[in-house]
Amino acid sequence: MAELPYRIVIGLEVHVQLLTKTKLFCGCSTRFGLPPNSATCPVCIGMPGVLPVMNRRAFDLSLRAALALNCEIATFTKWDRKNYYYPDLPKNYQISQYDLPFSHDGWLEIDTTAGRKRIGIIRAHLEEDAGKMLHDEHGTGKDSLVDLNRTGTPLLEIVSQPDLSSPEEAKAYLEEIRLLLREIGVSDCEMQEGSLRCDANINIHVPQADGAVIKTPIVEVKNLNSFRAVERAMKYEAQRQYNEALHDSNYRLGQVSKATAGWDENLGETKIQRRKEEASDYRYLPEPDLVPVVVDAAWLERARSAMGELPSVQRVRLVEQYGLSAYDVGVLTQQGRAFVSDFEEVANRCGDSKAACNWMTNKVLASLKEKKEDYQTFRSNSELTPERLAGLIAEQKAASLNKQAAEEVYNRMVNARVDAKTAIGQLGIKAVDAGALVEIVRRAIAANPKAVADFKAGKTKAAQAIKGAVMREAKGAVKPEIVEQLIVEEIQKTS
Repeated sequence: MAELPYRIVIGLEVHVQLLTKTKLFCGCSTRFGLPPNSATCPVCIGMPGVLPVMNRRAFDLSLRAALALNCEIATFTKWDRKNYYYPDLPKNYQISQYDLPFSHDGWLEIDTTAGRKRIGIIRAHLEEDAGKMLHDEHGTGKDSLVDLNRTGTPLLEIVSQPDLSSPEEAKAYLEEIRLLLREIGVSDCEMQEGSLRCDANINIHVPQADGAVIKTPIVEVKNLNSFRAVERAMKYEAQRQYNEALHDSNYRLGQVSKATAGWDENLGETKIQRRKEEASDYRYLPEPDLVPVVVDAAWLERARSAMGELPSVQRVRLVEQYGLSAYDVGVLTQQGRAFVSDFEEVANRCGDSKAACNWMTNKVLASLKEKKEDYQTFRSNSELTPERLAGLIAEQKAASLNKQAAEEVYNRMVNARVDAKTAIGQLGIKAVDAGALVEIVRRAIAANPKAVADFKAGKTKAAQAIKGAVMREAKGAVKPEIVEQLIVEEIQKTS
């Protein structure tokens, strides 16, 4: 890849809806997909005279996430009102945290092409979500609609340092955040449902011939709702800023202000929407209706013990314990704890961690994609337990099944919900002993005199015809490398 004539600087603001049954300050349901405006009450729609009450579960989950992100936890934190008007914010202010967030100064490591990289986290704070606007996308001038079901949903905002240096790193960071928060039970992070969203702050540094560096103003690209969108938007916006910096002298003079932009997925373009607000524009003030939160050591310990093994720790352990490559471990852990747990049981039962990993990351993942199911659903529907998969690996070795035959057995196991021995019996596959295999090889050699003559003349590929005949008669119950060796040995005996 050609080196860019500029340096990219990216910081992400990740917004995560928490796995609570009710909203942050009232008892309304947070379940996705309810009829519009059906999960509302006087508190979340901002009626006069109502009082909010903090959801303890939301704060517990936030503490767990902040600890997993290596943040420092404030023992004293308060709530603030962030004032702004928008149709999906009924109170005209959002209850959030400003100068005393409950956590700060954390970090998260990601894999990059240059190795592991630590991304700083400025803060993670808790706030209530806004509602959702439904706009007419056909340009026919119809009214926009407002659904307030999402208003008041607990939202964790994770603000990174501008430590990301490429669109690829931004995508990797977001993927690692998603994996981490799902694994520790903080959020389902379903981007298509809006429970994981991202705003990306990006600018570029352009070196000049005279030694000066043009730093373009930061543009915040709002509401990116897929990993692909984050990567594409960052690539486009960086190039757009570079093109403008080349032709607009105001960039060199520092006369272009920060801005907010939207991302058009269909056009593949960012579009400047408005000039950026500063903190003073929100007129923050302490929330008078909520008491501060005091976090003691016991509360922290409960949150820490609820995290379980973190993906970063798990990856190191799997490499050391099972002798797998970093790539294989990365594929395993990306699928979640249940998948990793089953891999470990398969590996321990069959005694071959590499074979267990290959079956899990190749054939099982292919089945998930084919059937469009998550792992738990697939396992339940197919009854492919770790015991059965380990049994397949054992039978593959005992019966010397080649790859094609082993995959046929696997498919029968999945579709018929049977174990490996039963599947092998249904397919009519029988183990071939050494003496019988030699006889099969001799018959194949005798039936293919031209292939034998070509092989003796130095055309080694001619042995493939003989090998194919042997594999057909053996019905795959023999490994190809053993057949190849026997063919060479038997042909040499006829010389």
